[in-house]
Amino acid sequence: MATIFPLSEGVFTVGHDKLFTPFNLGTDELNDRSIGSLLIEVQPFLVVTDKDVIIFDTGLGFHNSDGTLKIHSNLRDHGYEPGDVTKVLMSHLHKDHAGCLTYADDNGLVKTTFPNADYYIYRAEADYALKTGYPSYHPEDIEPLLSSSQVKWLDGEEGIIDGYIRFMHSGAHCPQHIVYLIEDGTGKIFYGGDEAPQLKQMLIKYVAKYDYDGKKAMELRAKYAEQGKREGWQFLFYHDVKSAIAVL
Repeated sequence: MATIFPLSEGVFTVGHDKLFTPFNLGTDELNDRSIGSLLIEVQPFLVVTDKDVIIFDTGLGFHNSDGTLKIHSNLRDHGYEPGDVTKVLMSHLHKDHAGCLTYADDNGLVKTTFPNADYYIYRAEADYALKTGYPSYHPEDIEPLLSSSQVKWLDGEEGIIDGYIRFMHSGAHCPQHIVYLIEDGTGKIFYGGDEAPQLKQMLIKYVAKYDYDGKKAMELRAKYAEQGKREGWQFLFYHDVKSAIAVL
């Protein structure tokens, strides 16, 4: 059975300006933020299987007060080093998911965040991200990786990675979004990025204004919920403040 560790970067509010502002659940008031602000977690995942040490999406790339990358310290809290990661699986390249593909060290040298990992990126999403740019995409966070030998390009409407990780083009939150399903023989783990970002969205049907195609996203969430419930999927929720992992 695979082992799952949420790697929370914290809780934030995000408004129409798409700025991520830290939020303290114990002291801050959501009503004090701008109208329409959403309360979300930013939470990459570490999934350890018999074959791999996997990271799902890389977060905002924030640092701790001592200068270490938050995602590096979170890994170490669970007994893993950045060099242990074998695969980085990206759902899409919005800045809150792809802000830590690479980082600059103390000397300003840009390095890959996980030096021994293969980075799996949907080719059409990379093309779209660089063409579209701000505010949702930050090309300077993406471009340094794309020329690296660590990139493994994903193409087509769906496919299989190493015989047990399925990717599927979904294209509702953003046009070239993809989702993943791990089937390792002991269970099924579904990572839907921003097309299954919170538990409540799997239980209640509604159109979210922040999706590229809100109706399609709603329909996909209902489809994933139905199949996942039937097949006993473990869902990983990147933006859920309370429920990082759930079985429906």
